[in-house]
Amino acid sequence: MLSRCVALSVDEFARDHWGRSPLLSTADVLPRDFVDLLSPDAVDELIAERGVRTPFIRMAREGSLLDRSCFTGSAGFGAEMPDQVDSAKVLAEFAAGATIVLQGLHRLWPPVIDFVRGMVDDVGHPAQTNAYITPPSNRGFDPHYDVHDVFVLQVSGSKHWTVHSPVHTDPLAGQPWTDHREAIAARVRDTPVIDTVLRPGDALYLPRGWIHSAQALGDTSIHLTVGVAPLTRYDVVRNLLDELAGTDALRASLPMGLDFTRTDDVVAESDKTLSMVIAALQDAPPELVAAASAALGTTFTTRTRPIAVRPLRSLDLLTGLAVDTRLQLRHGLIARVAGAHLHLTDRTIAFPAQCADAIAAVVTGGLVSADSLPGLDSADSLVVLRRLIREGVVVEGTSDDG
Repeated sequence: MLSRCVALSVDEFARDHWGRSPLLSTADVLPRDFVDLLSPDAVDELIAERGVRTPFIRMAREGSLLDRSCFTGSAGFGAEMPDQVDSAKVLAEFAAGATIVLQGLHRLWPPVIDFVRGMVDDVGHPAQTNAYITPPSNRGFDPHYDVHDVFVLQVSGSKHWTVHSPVHTDPLAGQPWTDHREAIAARVRDTPVIDTVLRPGDALYLPRGWIHSAQALGDTSIHLTVGVAPLTRYDVVRNLLDELAGTDALRASLPMGLDFTRTDDVVAESDKTLSMVIAALQDAPPELVAAASAALGTTFTTRTRPIAVRPLRSLDLLTGLAVDTRLQLRHGLIARVAGAHLHLTDRTIAFPAQCADAIAAVVTGGLVSADSLPGLDSADSLVVLRRLIREGVVVEGTSDDG
């Protein structure tokens, strides 16, 4: 999916642009469009027929978010929740110049669900997608930066984009652009790094921290923003420090009578603690690094979702399971095997000891069946696979590579 967003090879993009610098990829260099992901008709369908609720929809005008009461309401008998989109209200605000923001389309719209799953596979970091629908000659938001990387995919219409270099490089999630309003206001007076009009099929990659703003031109503009929330070395360090909670010396209280109002005293204790942390990390056993690494995997999993399980199809699969039915690990599910225990992010599933090799074979991600699992006969394999289906661990197989 990444190859649809950049006019370079994946290796070139990773080397020269990922997390470093913007990349403009125009449709005349790499001919394509993005209408298959979200067409104008699809936008109307989502607003008029799909029962979208806040926070999956927002509206903004000239840099300010509209109160949700401006575009939501009850949907009548059987759907009285007051936070559902009111299509007539949306029309009124849109006609008055407000931008429609459809949020979390990777949870709502099948083409985008599949696309974002592919993007997560390609970039190796959590991703999500919003759509921005801006009426002619209007803008939704002031110049700002995002705390995640973005791929802007122009679907229809055209939009004028200006991009300026960061005032705060590689911001973390807790370091929003509003902390740097004055610096951003000054930076946007400089000559932009990119000053361009995105037309259908054009794409723009912006690393987090790069300042940008956009304005629709003479027609309605629809673009998708694929946001990628990179895991960072700071995440690694934080996980390592969390694991140092097992170090006795670091759990010890600071000296009694320490005057926290005296900078020299506090700095001296901080220096001493830093030396202790460095020593503890240098002497850290492999188990500590392994635990910190597992925590990083847990962070990734909490920010992504494996492919959805279809309950009715899964029940049919469960009841009709044959020895040659091909199954595979649910794509995107993080699972770790320790003996005959299958560790998922939210639970651990225990199996009899003789199932260890079979469980390991399932977790490799390849196709398996009851007549191919190692260490078990077909009858026992069917018992194991039925449980894995019920637990949402395996699904019907589609390919040898998962």
